[in-house]
Amino acid sequence: MGMTVTEKILARACGRDAVQAGEFINARLDLALANDITAPLAIKEFEAAGAKKVWDPERVVLVCDHFVPNKDIRSAEQAKFVRNFARRQGLSNFYDVGRMGIEHVILPEKGLVAPGDVVIGADSHTCTYGALGAFATGVGSTDLAAGMATGEVWLRVPETIRFNLKGTPGKYVTGKDYILYIIGMIGVDGALYAAMEFAGGAVAALSMDGRFTMCNMAIEAGGKSGIVAPDAVTEDYCRGRTRRQPVMLAGDKDAAYARVVDIDVAAIEPQVARPHLPSNAVPASELADLKVDQVVIGSCTNGRIEDLRMAAEVMRGRKVSPHVRTIVIPGSQEVYRQAMREGLIDIFINAEAAVSTPTCGPCLGGHMGILAAGERAVSTTNRNFVGRMGHVDSEVYLAGPYVAAATALAGTVAVP
Repeated sequence: MGMTVTEKILARACGRDAVQAGEFINARLDLALANDITAPLAIKEFEAAGAKKVWDPERVVLVCDHFVPNKDIRSAEQAKFVRNFARRQGLSNFYDVGRMGIEHVILPEKGLVAPGDVVIGADSHTCTYGALGAFATGVGSTDLAAGMATGEVWLRVPETIRFNLKGTPGKYVTGKDYILYIIGMIGVDGALYAAMEFAGGAVAALSMDGRFTMCNMAIEAGGKSGIVAPDAVTEDYCRGRTRRQPVMLAGDKDAAYARVVDIDVAAIEPQVARPHLPSNAVPASELADLKVDQVVIGSCTNGRIEDLRMAAEVMRGRKVSPHVRTIVIPGSQEVYRQAMREGLIDIFINAEAAVSTPTCGPCLGGHMGILAAGERAVSTTNRNFVGRMGHVDSEVYLAGPYVAAATALAGTVAVP
């Protein structure tokens, strides 16, 4: 019996010729990651266990991005705690104000993740890196502490669900629409502890930014990971960027899948996920009269340069509704700089949108866009749980950059 791409990565990481779904293994890590919310917990567990030095200061990455720039004294103390640990450990990959960005944007951007890697992160959206053909998954802070100390992770090999996306998408349909549609189809636990493998001609036609978006939201269907087998698009992205030699693995033709789901993307319209679950996805056209108070364009899901280009395409030469606060958050300093070079920042400012330094801020109800009771937001983020972006009586609707930008202009949910 052959292996899936996920099984091949994990077999290589534990020094075996083969593994199969359901087996428990110890896998060697290529990278361990935490942020300003999760790192303090992991550091305390690391030290409580008696660990003195991280297993490799080049491969432990700490990013202050959730409450940065610090919104209050407590968040400042958290960032200081992480900063001091990074200095004591001599971590070369510590990212703070000015050189930081949203973790799941900057790690691929800086070449810290390569195809074939095994990556754990104390953040559920670590599954983003599967877009590069890596096995990447979120873990708790205690597991992260063990990974920082030993360079290994203990886990069960997940079964794989393969999603074959075929056909030609309609106008304004993006990777965000694909993944919202899939989550709407299978539910928030439809891929519980499974590797969600995205394949087919429609995925092959996606840019890396689109693939990052899809893999980012695998966790919203309960997935252990999301993955796209590396191809020429991956190779081109990695060329001159990745710090390790990419290991380009592909699944075998006789690999065993838990399920194979075929999807014709021509049938997918631009999607919006209604409160309070990412699985409440419907065509945006069904919500055309829904008024909104705020639009957020950014996050680890849709804060890359392609996302900003999409939004700017819609907003160019127009003004956002006076009733809609519109916030644009580039995912990294490099994305911000590229957006400036291309004139996108001018487009957003001329449209009377606010442009922020890179931060996770509003996505988790931290800062830079909190909702009051009764307010409604359309956001390119990944979660719309009760109280996710502020008051428990607020509402969050998830969408891609095209729909978010069109909504900002119209004042109601709209498609360009």
